[in-house]
Amino acid sequence: MRKHLSKKRVVLAAIVVVALAIASGVAYAYFTATGAGTGSATVGNSTAIVLTPTITGTLYPGGTPATVSILVKNNGGGAQRVGTITASIAPDAGHLGCTVAIGGFSMANVNVNQTLAPSGSAGDSTTVTGSLVMADTGADQNVCRGATPTLSLTSN
Repeated sequence: MRKHLSKKRVVLAAIVVVALAIASGVAYAYFTATGAGTGSATVGNSTAIVLTPTITGTLYPGGTPATVSILVKNNGGGAQRVGTITASIAPDAGHLGCTVAIGGFSMANVNVNQTLAPSGSAGDSTTVTGSLVMADTGADQNVCRGATPTLSLTSN
């Protein structure tokens, strides 16, 4: 019986195996390398919170406070935190002599302490309530009869 494997066939088979290994993309050697890169992002800006008060009730010296319902709305593109709402009261310019002190006007700070979602999302607004007071100062407050003091609100 003759041998089926001649030297030529063995060499040819080895060449075919090597060629197939190279063609299949098998890597026998490689280099290692390090790399680096940078990137940047844009950070948005805050947008003013909109405070819309609705005042119900009539003020009298020492009487029932007027209810101040305040819609607090985030019109910004990102979530924003609202802490405390502070009121500033300006007397009615048409009632000379009616000052905040004479009228006894005041409103305590209103705590919101809430993060509002971006505009257009559920949770982008909330409503809180405060009280506008006309205290009985013990002095003549007649100069403030019929006055319409202006309430200005700010938040932090």
